[in-house]
Amino acid sequence: MAREESTHRTPETLTEQQAERMLAGMNEVIRAGEEMRKLRAEMIKVFAGFGWTQERIAQLTEMSQPAVSKQMAKGRTDDPQPPIRLSLDQYDAPWLEGRLWALAEEISETVHETACCTRYVTALARGRKRFTPQNVDALRRLVEEDLRLHRAELPAGYRAAYDEISRGLDIPSKVTATGSASVRRSLAHQVQRALLQGDESSRKSG
Repeated sequence: MAREESTHRTPETLTEQQAERMLAGMNEVIRAGEEMRKLRAEMIKVFAGFGWTQERIAQLTEMSQPAVSKQMAKGRTDDPQPPIRLSLDQYDAPWLEGRLWALAEEISETVHETACCTRYVTALARGRKRFTPQNVDALRRLVEEDLRLHRAELPAGYRAAYDEISRGLDIPSKVTATGSASVRRSLAHQVQRALLQGDESSRKSG
């Protein structure tokens, strides 16, 4: 009986491994939340640079107008930066990473569960993975595999976009671009997705 009691005894503390596993998910959520708040604050300044009113920005961000005004005042300088260009022909690493991210999302949504890159795309979207050189390389390999496996299902424009992105990532531009890496990545992601979706709509209508 004594042996049985000792076998089922409730532990008095957690092991470091148990604590690490328990906190890992929490830390990811907290880190992602902090990063998203920082990115939103930077995007408010970008929108203001595009000439959008504080009222419109407040509506889009679901913030109060005084909060938007406060964020804009934090970044105000005597030497304002020019608005960020939204053309695809920019070849700094964050811009290219944003384009790659967009392409991977489009592939994932087009071929659904069979896409190799789906889990990676989900992890990036939820902040579980960051845009490190290693993660970007891994995403490139997954996108390449999807383009090979699902060639018949994907528009030719996807391969053309990937080839351009890949060439740029092999030798990224050294120029200093306007905006932080996270802002440029997010903007390139949206611009690339819009263009890929436009190409897909044209293909279907044709």
